[in-house]
Amino acid sequence: MSLKRNIFANYVGQIYATLIGILMVPMYVKYMGTEAYGLVGFYSMLQVWFQLLDMGLTPTMARETARFNGGAIDGISLRRLLRALEGIFIGVAFFGAAGVMLCSSYVANSWLNVQNLPLAEVQSAIMLMAVIVALRWVCGLYRGAINGFERMVWLNGFNIIIATMRFALVIPFLVYVGASPTYFFSYQLVLAVVEVVILLLQAYRLMPKIGKSEKISWECRPLRKVLRFSLTIAFTSSAWVFITQTDKLLLSGLIPLSDYAFFTLAVLVASGITVISGPISGALLPRMTKLNAEGDESGLIRLYRNATQLVAVIAVPAALVLACFAENVLWAWTGNAEIAQKAAPVLTLYALGNGILVLVAFPYYLQFAKGDLKLHLIGNAWFVALFIPSLYYAARKFGMIGAGYAWLLANLLPFIVWLPVVHRRFVNGLHIQWLLYDVSFIVGPPIIVVYLFAQLIVWPEERLFVVVYIIGISLVLSAVAAISSSCIRAIIRQKIRIVYLMIKQWMIDENTKE
Repeated sequence: MSLKRNIFANYVGQIYATLIGILMVPMYVKYMGTEAYGLVGFYSMLQVWFQLLDMGLTPTMARETARFNGGAIDGISLRRLLRALEGIFIGVAFFGAAGVMLCSSYVANSWLNVQNLPLAEVQSAIMLMAVIVALRWVCGLYRGAINGFERMVWLNGFNIIIATMRFALVIPFLVYVGASPTYFFSYQLVLAVVEVVILLLQAYRLMPKIGKSEKISWECRPLRKVLRFSLTIAFTSSAWVFITQTDKLLLSGLIPLSDYAFFTLAVLVASGITVISGPISGALLPRMTKLNAEGDESGLIRLYRNATQLVAVIAVPAALVLACFAENVLWAWTGNAEIAQKAAPVLTLYALGNGILVLVAFPYYLQFAKGDLKLHLIGNAWFVALFIPSLYYAARKFGMIGAGYAWLLANLLPFIVWLPVVHRRFVNGLHIQWLLYDVSFIVGPPIIVVYLFAQLIVWPEERLFVVVYIIGISLVLSAVAAISSSCIRAIIRQKIRIVYLMIKQWMIDENTKE
């Protein structure tokens, strides 16, 4: 399989699935209402929390499949591992779904602050969510196997089809069949069944064939060999779920369901900042690891710093536009003045937090490439220990605005305190250069320009013109950030020189002909 094709497929699949999910939100709110959309937000949060039960098993399946491809294990061992993991996944999915269904009455009547929706309708929706989340969790196992076989083109094509059916084709269903939460989640349930069946068939189609006489029964022995790797992944994944989802869990029980919809919507828009930088980060890890393995330290640091500049050029203008013109962006996107007014303060804080987050993530790439995650584990443990109580206090005291401030501070503090520690541990003297030349010189000029825009601009009332203004401001900020980057300037100079040499050669050839 071509690595470039797989990377490109990952880019397209990830960005498409995220963007279509964001773009369809105003349609959900229009046809279902804000309170019902709050249930959709609760479902998304529930889905992420279910990942805690994964315990690193999905990446383990992908890794062992890749090892089979490399000849490290035989086909029968891989089939046994898949059967063992299937037993665990199906068992956990069954008990997990049953647990959520048993709690559905409490969640509908006591946890969620439902104001207008019938409580029986909310309880039915939560019971449907339980089954959907369990089915989609099982899908992760088969996705891991298909990933391990490096069939990313097929997998991302399939993901795009499922995302289109999940986010876009549900709209006609809401219009012509019914727009209640029960109808919405019934549609999602049918889709989840189709998804798990197709992924199961594809995973088994790729699995090595075994003789008819060989029977594979369930046993836990294949799991012992992969337990250590699985638990390491499980810790870092669990920490990430706690960090990113605790605010959503707390607020789902503290604020009215309709306000929870505004919060979910703002957080979803702010997540676009991490999505546009994610594909670059995904391609960066293996290349940095390769350079470290080759002993090319200068190449590794050069790539690290250039990638920081590239991500800053892409993410910083987006974060500034969302943070400084949050209400205008939400009005242009939804056309709903109430959503724009209530969600804007949350969007401002989460956009700033996510803008910092994409830069805070860089030292992890350095640690991953060096094969030393000790500081990452320590940092995550401290982060969870300090962040969760702070978030709990802020969310209880100040609601979704308090959660926004907690998120912003949670990303700002590691940027100020922890990054110098990590940089000093691996490359002495790197931090000042990185902070000054790769971050401050790129972030500073767009901040000045966006401040001038905020002071001088007079916003039109027509949505179409608001969209045009937002696009114009984004382009100007992106251009300012790009010009401020030494890496981008070097690329531009190189391109200009190539064009100049081509023109010069053409003129020489023309003169020679004459």
